[in-house]
Amino acid sequence: MKIGFVLFDYFPFGGLERDCFRIASLCAEQGHEVTFFTRTWQGEQPAHMKVELLGRHGLTIPARNRHFARQLAEILPRRELDGVAGFNKLPGLDVYYGADPCYAAALEGKPFWKRWLPRYRQYLQFERAVFQRGARTVILQYIPRDIPLYKKFYGTEDRFHVLPPNARRHGSSADDQPAARRRVREQNSWSADALIVLFVGSDFQRKGLDRVIHALAALEPALRTRARLAVLGRDEPGRFARLADRLGIAERVHFLGGRHDVPEWMLAADLMVHAARSENTGSVLVEALSLGLPEIVTEVCGYASHVAAARAGKVLPEPFDQAALDRALAESLAPDVLASWRANAWTYAATGVLFGCHERAAEIIIETLARRRAKPLATPQPARLNLTTDGHG
Repeated sequence: MKIGFVLFDYFPFGGLERDCFRIASLCAEQGHEVTFFTRTWQGEQPAHMKVELLGRHGLTIPARNRHFARQLAEILPRRELDGVAGFNKLPGLDVYYGADPCYAAALEGKPFWKRWLPRYRQYLQFERAVFQRGARTVILQYIPRDIPLYKKFYGTEDRFHVLPPNARRHGSSADDQPAARRRVREQNSWSADALIVLFVGSDFQRKGLDRVIHALAALEPALRTRARLAVLGRDEPGRFARLADRLGIAERVHFLGGRHDVPEWMLAADLMVHAARSENTGSVLVEALSLGLPEIVTEVCGYASHVAAARAGKVLPEPFDQAALDRALAESLAPDVLASWRANAWTYAATGVLFGCHERAAEIIIETLARRRAKPLATPQPARLNLTTDGHG
């Protein structure tokens, strides 16, 4: 079949973008012709799949999103695709891979006028197109907690498929940790007994980097002089570097940018801290568990339940309390605590519960499109992704 994969922008260090690429690759490996439709693409383009770049047009995010949807409405029917899988909420998708929370629920309790701002109007319009009763979009959800919300606000039918976690199978084991630990410390000229606290994420504010920096600064001196905070992710250090400097720990915080060797760092690190303010799932949580890495996470993360089930770290309750994170970091860096959590993480990963998301998603996409190709609708359908404007260009 000819399958379109749609997302706003591609860059190689985003969790959603990596999921999209992996699922598309699995479809291509099964002989299907895959084409990405995206505004921009960072990094090398795949040789085994096509990429159509539509460019960014518009002065604001809502304007750019609406323009992208209008472009798709014009382009996709001419490509004679068997179907389209979308990784952002957009009108006219055959399959939606759900990585974002329910916007309608997020607006509940906020001032009514917010719904009339161009940004929220666009988000709600695109969300409604996917979830409204009568839509044909098959919905792939990471976790089930938002399903009742969509049914409440949109009357969505049972078009949901809950996917397994999205950790990737890597073949590493506990036996690989000592060598990785040694390599990373030697490559960065850090002492052999350095305690590496890992932060992974490309949206520093939303994912709570400032909270982690505060917790590092609060460590008692003997621990603080051994600790190194390795920040992996694409974002501007800016005010976070200034915060570390103001707290007197600038030399302990290392901004290493977006990287392709995250698994190596997860094997080498002592602890990962993901103190997110908002995180629908948190793919890095299950990735870290699959590599035996203990974690401190906030309970807003959808995958925090796996950290608790594995007994491989600490889940901080909401509302967030900085003092609680400070205490948790200090207590977690005790050698016996880390050893116990690390062993538990490997045991949990060995059950297989952390894997299978991408394979299952590709399977559902292929099955859905094959079924629709075999049994086309009896009545003509409107142009795919037919988007009306709302007066805010």
